[in-house]
Amino acid sequence: MIDYKEYWEKGMEYSAYRELVDSLIEEGKSTGPEQSQALLNYSKLNQQRMRRLEKTIKPEQLDGIDGRNARVNYILTITEGWCGDASQIVPVIEKFAEHTGMDSRFLLRDENLDLMDTHLINGGRSIPVILFLNDDFEVVHQWGPRPAPLQQLVMEYKHAPEPKPPYSEFSKDVQLWYAKDKQQHMLQEWTDLLED
Repeated sequence: MIDYKEYWEKGMEYSAYRELVDSLIEEGKSTGPEQSQALLNYSKLNQQRMRRLEKTIKPEQLDGIDGRNARVNYILTITEGWCGDASQIVPVIEKFAEHTGMDSRFLLRDENLDLMDTHLINGGRSIPVILFLNDDFEVVHQWGPRPAPLQQLVMEYKHAPEPKPPYSEFSKDVQLWYAKDKQQHMLQEWTDLLED
């Protein structure tokens, strides 16, 4: 049985999560136990994406999102600094939490595998996973690892017959999708969850 309150208390506020990612990059490291030049490079790229989003998410993008849902008070996000999807989503969920008056915290996937393995997506440890919790720290909704239209594209790529372009090429299409979407789908999906 997962004690979500315990995980919540263990979670980092957004500023602490960002400071952790930044300080690890300065040391030439990424989050998580596995270390490689590739993961460090992803982390650096994601650091730039998060900084850009922190500056470019406009308050008017959150207009029409009605504050706090009576059943949801906390947002707990499972993430890692090297994850490309997380870099596009984590800054937005923080702004969403601020706008709706909810508290948010962030946990690293590979340090919290019991929690992660309770929330597998299609049998995998895909992140980010966003857990919307009530006052009793029970999961009301789960969302992730990416907006539905993009998830469909990713699944089509994964199940496409060989030969297919390498994932490094496909991941550029993923980031392009995020740039064109400008957070619209994720904000709408989260709003729909709160209204449910």
